[in-house]
Order: sequence, then structure tokens, then C-alpha cells
Amino acid sequence: MLSRTADSLFWLGRYSERAGNVARGLAATLRMALLANPLSAAEEEWRSLMIATGCDPAFRTRHAVLTQDAAIQWLTLDPGNPASVAACVEAARRNARTVRTALTVDMWEAINDTWIEFRRLDSSAIRGDRLPGFLDWVKSRTLLFNGAAADTMLRDDAWSFLHLGTILERADNTARLLDVRHAAFAPEAAADAANYAQWQAVLRSVSALRAFQHVYHARLDPKQVAELLILRPELPRSLLACYSRVEQTLDAIASTSGGARGECHRLAGALHAKLRYGRIDGLLADGLHEFLTGVIDQNIALGHEIGSFYLNGRQP
Repeated sequence: MLSRTADSLFWLGRYSERAGNVARGLAATLRMALLANPLSAAEEEWRSLMIATGCDPAFRTRHAVLTQDAAIQWLTLDPGNPASVAACVEAARRNARTVRTALTVDMWEAINDTWIEFRRLDSSAIRGDRLPGFLDWVKSRTLLFNGAAADTMLRDDAWSFLHLGTILERADNTARLLDVRHAAFAPEAAADAANYAQWQAVLRSVSALRAFQHVYHARLDPKQVAELLILRPELPRSLLACYSRVEQTLDAIASTSGGARGECHRLAGALHAKLRYGRIDGLLADGLHEFLTGVIDQNIALGHEIGSFYLNGRQP
């Protein structure tokens, strides 16, 4: 496969997944902001989301004050924010058009129809009571594209690079969402209403609240929430599940490429091994923030190495 084709498929997966992740994070933060008291707590919720999505530095250069309306606009429709939903949809469709012949009809229609419908939206779509419906629509469109890919795409190199981008983006999102709320998972954190809401918000951000109930059959507990999102292989958005699939996908690509391997294969294997043999008590004792920032840094390095070994070296 040509590196430019692999590159476009990889970033198609990343941008499509990123749009859905931003929508999930927005929905959870909107709920938390409505519950927050006093007003400064609501502002902190929006700041946490900005940090989790990597949008905080750019937002600060454009806005002197963080308000809910400004944050929502920046994360949804602002074309000046490369991580906004609008920018992600545009980038996903641009990459899909580049490799249209590598996609199935269902995949192309899912991403192209989303782009067409998105271009018809105006700022009223994110105002007031219409915002939750807009966020649900974005999530559903991401799920539609992922479902079309899972159900109709040949399991060849094209699938591998698309899937690799999706899973790498998903892992990064899970790590960042947990990290911005790491204080609520510290051993000394109180089991009060405020922290309970934080644990619930993290689970909602990755659509895992019901999964927690199925796995643990208990009230929310910070150690169990962290364990579910980091070390439980049955949760598709856990770090262990994501890096297991990253390693498998890179191995599959290597096997069809003459067996050539690079630093990206070593990094993926090291990340998977760390999580596979990790224990939540040890992670929490050593410091959840330190562990998660390490994972985020390693994920960035892994993305760079995949880019330099297989792709055009393009960065997000």
C-alpha cells in the first residue's frame, strides 16, 4: 500500500473518532456544569474539558474569559479550532475523499452524508435545548461510520491502518479524560457527592456507565472506575483493550509487509505489556496522574513512530 493512502486512512480513523469523543466529552461536561455550584465550579468543568481535548492553549489565545457559550462554540463549530467537531468532520471527509476507492460504499456514504448535513447547520444547532440533540447526532454518525467499517470492509491493510488510527485516538482520549480528573481518584479522595459526580462524568464520557454496573454490580468506587477504564480487557475503550488491538494491528501490518518492524512495534508492545501486567493498587499507589501523563506521552511518541515508519509523517 502507498504510504499516502495509508496516511489518509489512518487520519480518517483518528478524525472520525475524535469528533465522537469531543461530543461525548461535551455531553458529560454539560451535565456536570448544570450540577456545579458555585459558578466557579462550572467554569472548572469546562476548563477540564478544554485540557482533555488539548484545546486549552489555543482557546486562551482567542478568548480572555472562559464561558460556557464560548467553550461550546470553540469545541463544536469553530473552524479555527483543529479539534472542533466541525474541523474533525471536515478533515475526516477530506481524507475519505482521497482514498474513496479503498472504502466501501456504506463507509463513504456515512462520512459524506455527515459532512453534507453538517454544512447545513448554523449556530442555532448548539444553542439551548438543541445542543444535546446535536451531540447525540454527532455520536450516532461516528458510530454509523465505525459500524459500516466493521461490517463491510475487507480485513486487509486498508482496514488495518483505518483501525489503527481509530484505536490510537480512542486510547489517547481515555487517558486524557481520566487524567484531568485524577484528583478524584486519589486514595485520599473523599467519597462525597462531588467526587461521585466526577466518577460518573468520566464513565459517561466514554459511554461506560452501564458497563461499570454490569462488571461490578456495585455503587461507583474510584478504584473500580479507574480499573475498568485502564485494565479491564472487556471494555472496548479501556487502555488495555486499545493497546492490545494496537499491537495486534501493527503485527498484522508487519506480516503483510515482509516482516519489517520498527520502533513503533516496540513501543506498542511495551505499552501493552505495562497494562497487561499492571495492577490497579500499584498504579494508584505510584500516582495515577504520573502514570496517565506517561501513557499520553508514550501515545504521542507511538503516533510519531507510526508516522515515520509507515506514513507521510503528518502530525495532528
